[in-house]
Amino acid sequence: MDLGKGARIRLEPQDEYMHPIEAASNFNESMYINLFDHQQRCGGWFRVGNRPNEGHAEMSFCFYLPDGRVAFMFRRVEIDNNDALSAGGMRFDVVEPFKTLTLRYEGKALLLDEPQQMEDPKTAFANNPTVKVSADLTFTGMTPVYGGEAVDENGLPIEEDPDESFARGHYEQHMKGEGAVTIEGETFALNGLGLRDHSWGPRYWQNLYWYRWLPLAFRDDFAVNMSIVQMASGKQHIWGMVYDTRDGSEPVYDLIETATLTSDLDDRDQARAQQFSLKTVSGREYQLHGEALALIPLRNRRQTDSGEWRQTRITEAMSRFECDGLVGYGMAEYLDQVVDGVPVGKGC
Repeated sequence: MDLGKGARIRLEPQDEYMHPIEAASNFNESMYINLFDHQQRCGGWFRVGNRPNEGHAEMSFCFYLPDGRVAFMFRRVEIDNNDALSAGGMRFDVVEPFKTLTLRYEGKALLLDEPQQMEDPKTAFANNPTVKVSADLTFTGMTPVYGGEAVDENGLPIEEDPDESFARGHYEQHMKGEGAVTIEGETFALNGLGLRDHSWGPRYWQNLYWYRWLPLAFRDDFAVNMSIVQMASGKQHIWGMVYDTRDGSEPVYDLIETATLTSDLDDRDQARAQQFSLKTVSGREYQLHGEALALIPLRNRRQTDSGEWRQTRITEAMSRFECDGLVGYGMAEYLDQVVDGVPVGKGC
């Protein structure tokens, strides 16, 4: 990426903590993490996103049970500051920057026998039980951290148009995680692998046309994070990284140079499987196949200043992946703007 003369990507230990509130009305600071236990074939993802200038935080809890059910909760919680990633009973705490963090949640979740019902949230919440759930998880870094914030020659953040920005400051890291998640009295003792994401800056979910995000892990020496992002202008970004030290090579991320993806869609244009090929900067090539084990469709709606409603669909699939004879687990997250009832990226 060409950042311009004197510009660079900055990442410091203090970036693990909270950032000053910016002037943009859609300033967002969020932490996301997922975790999957390969032996039990279960796991989930958890997120808190602060939007202090809009007066609320977003909290998401999603856990995929081994039998295909999904426990899900989303809440908007009133806030007037950006002091912590803590909302709706969920809290992230950094124990040691870039090495250890904790996630705790005490609250409720909708328990869905048929996760597809979340296509209509009002009906889903009316027709399914809400149960008591909790999570107490500790994560440790499995890999280096990748990313940071673009700054100019003076070390100041490079500003972006709030209507086009999505995650100006942004880094990711594959993690090991252990602890327990309890769903309606049933406790799952987890020991697995996942990925976390910390971002800050202006964000609307409608700023991107579509994207395909595939964070996954096979073992503690082999993990992948691949993303294809399409803008409404037609400009496409392919990025991500592979962590592969199976041959004893240096424990660093190998950045993705090129990628191709094809998706197998159902009658709702939701991806139930995908095949993708990657080539890294070092010249390594990978062929991967993914299959959704459980998928939940979510949506985000925003009314523009002109009064127009825009709708974004995000399908979240816990998926099983294969590569080089190995089996791994992770997410297949597909975001699409919906125009005239059709997801704009349905061909990808």
